[in-house]
Amino acid sequence: MTHLSSSQIRSLAETSTTAAAYLDACDNGAKFVRLDPAYYQACARLLMSIFSVVDAATTFPDLLSRSPSARNAAESLEMEHHIRISRTGYYPRLAAILARASV
Repeated sequence: MTHLSSSQIRSLAETSTTAAAYLDACDNGAKFVRLDPAYYQACARLLMSIFSVVDAATTFPDLLSRSPSARNAAESLEMEHHIRISRTGYYPRLAAILARASV
């Protein structure tokens, strides 16, 4: 993880909260939020980028407790990390499928 100042962490917290709020609102079918597919993807990518730089569970625990989108992003990154470390150890069925597909 990268060392960030407290002002940088606050800025990332505000940005990730805003991005997660838009994703959650769209996912929940909010009537007063216009769904813009490009903006939705940008918010999702931004959230993933922020969570790649900081440990979301320790840095933004409140956001993860309130936002399903933030939790999904953090869990996705954790799964990606586990897959990179050891596909065979953590996901043996996935490793077998990928081995068959690569032949």
